[in-house]
Amino acid sequence: MSIQIPCPHCGPRPIEEFAFGEILAVPEHITDPDERDLDRAFMHNNPEGPQEEAWFHTYGCRRWVRLTRDTRTDQIL
Repeated sequence: MSIQIPCPHCGPRPIEEFAFGEILAVPEHITDPDERDLDRAFMHNNPEGPQEEAWFHTYGCRRWVRLTRDTRTDQIL
């Protein structure tokens, strides 16, 4: 069973219909453009516990959904 994301426009929908991307803050001391791109692509924050997230409903209403998800249990709060 997949995670159900509560879309305010379409109702509860499977997570596979959504796109999620974390916009990372790259440390200021990294000035090499290649290193900055590497950090942006692979160095995710991966916090433990409740986190505010934005999901784009790609295969539905094509709108952003903001929610709080507990990353330990994947429960939508």
